[in-house]
Amino acid sequence: MSARGTVGRRTRPVRLGPRAIAALVLISAIGVVAFGWPLLAGADSGLAHSEDAPWLFAALLPLLVGVVVAMIGDSGLDAKAVAMLGVLAAVGAALRPLGAGTAGLEPMFFLMVLSGRVLGPGFGFVLGSVTMFASALLTGGVGPWMPFQMLSMGWFAMGAGLLPGPDRLRGRAELLMLAVYGFVASFAYGTVMNLYGWTVVPPAGSGISFHAGDPLAENLVRFLAYCTATSLGWDLGRAALTLVLTLTVGATLLKALRRATRRAAFEAQVTFDAPGE
Repeated sequence: MSARGTVGRRTRPVRLGPRAIAALVLISAIGVVAFGWPLLAGADSGLAHSEDAPWLFAALLPLLVGVVVAMIGDSGLDAKAVAMLGVLAAVGAALRPLGAGTAGLEPMFFLMVLSGRVLGPGFGFVLGSVTMFASALLTGGVGPWMPFQMLSMGWFAMGAGLLPGPDRLRGRAELLMLAVYGFVASFAYGTVMNLYGWTVVPPAGSGISFHAGDPLAENLVRFLAYCTATSLGWDLGRAALTLVLTLTVGATLLKALRRATRRAAFEAQVTFDAPGE
């Protein structure tokens, strides 16, 4: 018996088949609508994010399972892949409380960048979402914001898996690319989550508050002012820590993740040779 595809020194991300891609597109479309609909809702709609969060969570969980099932069917993943997903999610959930609440220093973000890079966008999206879910259970941070955090972290890790040269680019160039991505995407994560918080608990200052029913352009100007006034320093701390950790320990962790992936033999084709061959 021989396992093909495991002898190469290069470790490729988990391949996405058409079913997994369709599931990810559907989840992302639902997420965009979930985050953005208040900007288009009328002043007398009576709707609120706190009311749609349970529905979003109810839709998100089966779709995440669908992505995993699709990847298993398309790429031949087995229990070892699911086990790695569980281990990385547990590590990420344990890392988050180490810095949360202190100037936005959240070390879990750099782990999501590196894991998404090694394991691919589909695996990264599921990992980011599951990690945020586990973190919420661990820290008692369960609330209407949780499904939005799960989506945002899923996109964050998925973006790392979509970066160019996943099976060719190595060394300093790859590390620098991941560090820059982590820095920029940390701001993007904060901005997306601000879009949720801004429409739920607007600040007292009318100049940066969300006004339901106002023209989209006016609300976007207020939103940019809101981000600058309330979370820019927090996002900067998160981005800086992600950058530093990626540049300092990223190379070692990338090697460890790729070594674990090779040993797990993801996507290995097992064949049986005839006697004497």
